[in-house]
Amino acid sequence: MRITIISLLACLILGFQYPDAILSISWLSPTTHDFGEVKHNQPVRHEFRFHNNSGKPLLVDNVRTSCGCTVPDWDAAAVAPDSIGIIGVEYDARDVGYFLKKIKVYFHGQRKPELLYLEGDVSP
Repeated sequence: MRITIISLLACLILGFQYPDAILSISWLSPTTHDFGEVKHNQPVRHEFRFHNNSGKPLLVDNVRTSCGCTVPDWDAAAVAPDSIGIIGVEYDARDVGYFLKKIKVYFHGQRKPELLYLEGDVSP
């Protein structure tokens, strides 16, 4: 009980606030895409699609990848309610062997990113 009260007070002192709205999206495809076998130095691209279920326009603030070999792109405009948004990702396939790349998608008003993954095997 004492720890709970102390935790509550700490949150109030630090200015903890609940977000205005809970993010509501649904991914329209799996959050992991397997390219299978990829040819060396032949870039491959995949688009992850999501549906905005929130009832408000939804903005993608940032998309970060685990290395420079993976480049994301997305529309800077807000995704309208009940519409579909796209996160495009290209992998350069310069290194031979298995790869697993993590992509973090940050939506406006959400502190925790949505995680996406690309995997495959680059052959010479």
